[in-house]
Amino acid sequence: METRKETRQFETEIQQLLNLIVNSLYTHKDIFLRELISNASDAIDKLRFKSQTDTDILGDDAEFKIKISPDGIKQTLEISDNGIGMTYEEVLENIGTIAKSGTSAFLEALEQSKQMETLTPELIGQFGVGFYSAFMVAEKITLVTRSAESDTAVRWESTGDGSYTIEETEKKSRGTTITLSLKKPGKDESDYTDQWVLKGIIKQHSDFVGYPIVMDVEKDEPIPDEEQLKDKDGKPIGETTRKVVREETLNSMKAIWMRDKKDVTDEEYEEFYKHLSHDWNPPLARLHMKFEGTTEYNALLYIPSKAPFDLFHPERQHGVHLYCRRVFIMDNCEALLPEYLSFVKGLVDAPDLNLNISRELLQHDRLVLNIRRNLVKKLLELLKNMAVEEYEKFYAEFGSALKWGIHIDPDNRKKISELVRYKTTRSEDKEISLKEYTDRMQADQKEIFYITGENLTSLINSPHLEQLKEKDYEVLLMADPVDEWVIQSLNEYDGKPLKSAEKGDLGIGEPDGKKKDEYSALFGFIKSQLADKVKEVKPSTRLKNSIACLSGEDRDMSAYMEKILKASGQSPPEVKRVLELNLEHPVMGQIKALFEADRKDSKIKEYSELLLDLAIIGEGGKIDNPSRFSRQVGELMSGALGG
Repeated sequence: METRKETRQFETEIQQLLNLIVNSLYTHKDIFLRELISNASDAIDKLRFKSQTDTDILGDDAEFKIKISPDGIKQTLEISDNGIGMTYEEVLENIGTIAKSGTSAFLEALEQSKQMETLTPELIGQFGVGFYSAFMVAEKITLVTRSAESDTAVRWESTGDGSYTIEETEKKSRGTTITLSLKKPGKDESDYTDQWVLKGIIKQHSDFVGYPIVMDVEKDEPIPDEEQLKDKDGKPIGETTRKVVREETLNSMKAIWMRDKKDVTDEEYEEFYKHLSHDWNPPLARLHMKFEGTTEYNALLYIPSKAPFDLFHPERQHGVHLYCRRVFIMDNCEALLPEYLSFVKGLVDAPDLNLNISRELLQHDRLVLNIRRNLVKKLLELLKNMAVEEYEKFYAEFGSALKWGIHIDPDNRKKISELVRYKTTRSEDKEISLKEYTDRMQADQKEIFYITGENLTSLINSPHLEQLKEKDYEVLLMADPVDEWVIQSLNEYDGKPLKSAEKGDLGIGEPDGKKKDEYSALFGFIKSQLADKVKEVKPSTRLKNSIACLSGEDRDMSAYMEKILKASGQSPPEVKRVLELNLEHPVMGQIKALFEADRKDSKIKEYSELLLDLAIIGEGGKIDNPSRFSRQVGELMSGALGG
């Protein structure tokens, strides 16, 4: 039977990644071994999980281990496991491409940095390209793998020069073997065929891997007494020891989450996080808990210091693993934490877990629900008690995700509302809490004012805020799309209702009654000209310097929400808005005079359209007829300049 064999080219972006990894991480080379060992551990985890339902899949090879085999003569280093292995298609999917969904985002991050020295392991670690870190030390990588469910093996090989070969081959047993043809070490660089170098790296970075990491080690061993040559007095003649090679386990395999936290060092916690998460950044914070009582379980959770590039990707996987009595059950367990905390990494070990339960039924399991409630409670407490500087770092990375919890987790809405932060019209560049806002509200202020929109610059300069600023009322500036869902669910804070600056009556004064009557005819005319676009034209209580703005009723959709829905391909219901005009603006007096002199003057219709366009532009919207607007403004400028 003919076997498959082909040579493929890396995509341009992937080749760029390879070049950057190889040429830029020269100060962090040792971590390649941690990455390959972690991948091997994951492969064994997956096989153990599968064996829960398919007991025959292990065959007669149930003793899991990861073997390291250095060869100083050939200058190779081999890392092998007896995990789940891969099929031809899985190799193409997992090895033939690098972080498919993240490649463009990765390169964009590099482009933004503009400096090669900023390419650190922390940046690489966000994009899941750990396997390729081996090219830092290898001039060629050869991978041979056989799936636990296949009789055919696969061989993948590349020198990282733009292409790779992949072919069907033979392998006696399941699992994966990666052989690195090592580069010649430079001066002061580590020799990765030296057993002491390898032992040191594994002790530092992979001591907590749950499977034996073994290596054949040469050592001196006493010669048994009966095998020794002795003189007539029974004293040994010659050597009493001999060189032997024995397979030695290099890692402790201690389940760090089962130990008392006072016995675990910060370095141990950090290395375990890196092993578990494949994230090269140190974590920002951790939570190590042992729950005792009717329900017993251990949990070790970490808050990353950097958000992953796919934080809001619909297919993004959760970061918490589930164990039972130190046996891996499943990764990415969505049932343990809500979506808005999916960025949390770590594990939960629940000894009383029902091992026959499916991933789907976990969502409704009473034990899991109890664990979930406690984890959320403890994580929110951890965030609440963070130092200010530390929390600012967290919020800059994960604030948007946390705010989503206000919308989807009514049970913890109040706690989360204590944690959200916003810039305001008075906070300059600082983000403040809702408590800070309410503590400095004006004595006569009964509501928390906010405005939503696309960016902070347009919000802080919005015409809707002119009278609020005049009265020194602070306004929350909500420039994150998720804020539109926040305000749907967070109706009040500390008994004070949230009030949109662009909707409904702000309750900050009424226009002069006499003046309002004087303009009623003109406003009626403008409404008739714009009847298909606005539902009302009225004097504004919002404006001070600007001439026009658009507002809505309290329950109307905001202009920003409408824009979000349209951008996502949805068709929001058409809701006409209110055109508010500033009676104190001198232009309104001139339009009124023109109207009273000749109600049929065509300019009044044009000015009506121009007022609407100005209102739309003032809130960052797009006008229907930009060329007409440009012509009208040009004519007005010409007239003002005496043209």
